Amino acid sequence: MGNITIRNLDDRVIVAWKARAKANHRSLEAELRHALTRTVSRRLRMAEFRDRTAELARATAGTPQTDSAELIREDRER
Repeated sequence: MGNITIRNLDDRVIVAWKARAKANHRSLEAELRHALTRTVSRRLRMAEFRDRTAELARATAGTPQTDSAELIREDRER
């Protein structure tokens, strides 16, 4: 695992992150690790989602699609 050092960070930023860490019952280091990991995980999930939807779009290209609103209306009418 790697280490990161951040220099010249505004004191107000540090105070805000310490408060957030305290509210979440974490150390400052654990709170920052959690935030960084969550951000990267979200981006990776979004990239994977985009790849999967593009693959689905390619696989169904040329296939007529039904408007989902129409399907919902039909279902409600039953």
